[in-house]
Amino acid sequence: MQPQSFVKIFSGTSTKYLAENISKSFGQQLGTVEKIEFSDGEYTVKFDETLRGSHVFLIQSTFPPADNLFELLMMIDAAKRASASSIIAVLPYFGYARQDRKDQPRVAIGAKLVADLLTAAGVNRIITMDLHADQIQGFFNIPVDHLYSSTIFVPYIKKLKLNDMVVASPDAGGSKRADSYAKYFGAPMVICHKYRPRPNVVGEMRVIGDVKGKNVILLDDMIDTAGTLTAAADKMMEQGALSVRAFASHGVLSGDAYEKIENSSIEEVVITDSIPLKRQSPKIKVLSVADMFAETIACVYNNETIAKHFVFRK
Repeated sequence: MQPQSFVKIFSGTSTKYLAENISKSFGQQLGTVEKIEFSDGEYTVKFDETLRGSHVFLIQSTFPPADNLFELLMMIDAAKRASASSIIAVLPYFGYARQDRKDQPRVAIGAKLVADLLTAAGVNRIITMDLHADQIQGFFNIPVDHLYSSTIFVPYIKKLKLNDMVVASPDAGGSKRADSYAKYFGAPMVICHKYRPRPNVVGEMRVIGDVKGKNVILLDDMIDTAGTLTAAADKMMEQGALSVRAFASHGVLSGDAYEKIENSSIEEVVITDSIPLKRQSPKIKVLSVADMFAETIACVYNNETIAKHFVFRK
């Protein structure tokens, strides 16, 4: 891919490992931005090159801590004040996406607040992947390019050459995603029904559909504590499944998620590098989204459609 003279790509602290690969795939060097910290804990950011008239792409996943989001906001503000022609925020993982509605009285809608903060800071466009809820795109009054991990997961699944494959969703909320994969592969679909007594705790799990003698592809947008995923896999193996492989776009992997995965009946967990792994695990495989984001950046800069990069939309 040929470098673009007016494109400048920068990264926040937390996503530099991915941004370097995106820049390499795009065909130019990652720009330098300093994070200057003060003794009282405050910090600022400073670009070490001119941005005047440039199309600036800022790469940062906004997983916790909140400093990751605030650093991105600071970079957007600095780029705006440096007279960038356009500012595009690239969020491989959009944090706070699960807070997309009022599901109980007197709670915040965090995803809308993040959208407002990014817009107020001065961003002109958002590029992200596999939002927890598609309607978050409507929280913005600027263009949002929403990518899908199916672009890299589908070829990987094909290489597995699984016989008697069934596609599964760990909960009803992911049924649309599982249905898209099932239709693409011409495979049956099953759904797990879960009851949560409180957040991040799975109380009861039931499998709706037949998994006996099947190789299960279990799909989700993210893995947080891994409680739902491992409970679903164990339940399917109890009901006669031959194997269970889990695919999720974002490996949040908080708490004792690694231990749950390693002690479960899941054969393999496949995630992307939208969030860095805290440690390696023999059951976890990471596929890179660097090429997909690099191609999207090129398409956005050249005003080309990005639809050709989708295997299908969920």
